[in-house]
Amino acid sequence: MDTLFIVMPAYNEEENIENVVRHWYPLLQEKDENSRLVIADSGSVDKTHDKLIQLMAEFPKLEVLSNTEKQHGPKVIALYDYAVKQGATYIFQTDSDGQTNPEEFPVFWELRNEYDGIFGLRNARGDGKIRAGVEMVVCMLLRLYFGVRIPDANAPFRLMRSDTVKKYLYRMPYDYNLPNIMMTTYFVYYKERSLFKNISFKPRQGGTNSIDIPKIIRIGWKALGDFKELKKGMK
Repeated sequence: MDTLFIVMPAYNEEENIENVVRHWYPLLQEKDENSRLVIADSGSVDKTHDKLIQLMAEFPKLEVLSNTEKQHGPKVIALYDYAVKQGATYIFQTDSDGQTNPEEFPVFWELRNEYDGIFGLRNARGDGKIRAGVEMVVCMLLRLYFGVRIPDANAPFRLMRSDTVKKYLYRMPYDYNLPNIMMTTYFVYYKERSLFKNISFKPRQGGTNSIDIPKIIRIGWKALGDFKELKKGMK
């Protein structure tokens, strides 16, 4: 059976984390016994970590990474690195804020043998028009810099073959801020078998988003230089 690693970055998700674990953990049933739900929580100043430790006693296949960088991007990279090194066959990444729906995962899983990467497509977004506009700008920049047409580059709902992730993961610095955007870009640029499939995307279910609009602008400005550097290594 295929080994599935469901991976999530977390930061100050005290209000969401228990519900998220309880809703996503059952997807490990009937998977290979080495499958895991892995959450990276480093830097949280609320009770996120305490709740995760408590949940580990109830859910034996839940693992917590607490030695990563604080930021979202480096946590995602650390999670992918961990899943690859632990022998995952497939890696599924989502976020821990409750905006994605685990009931939509089985359709992705059923298609896994046909594609190297299946990426969520958020045609309707519950997180507001501003963030949807940011995603649109990102996709325009990717087309300009890399010549790729991507409808949604950063959706936190993606099922990828681990061996394909490994091909591109280590091209990015360990502290890179936008790994999912670049991972999607690599898949499309190198013509890996990719599918973009509609998903729902709810408003944040509790707590405050740690990445506000000013921070998005700063990250985006830096991304322009990063894109140029990463493009140099692509043939």
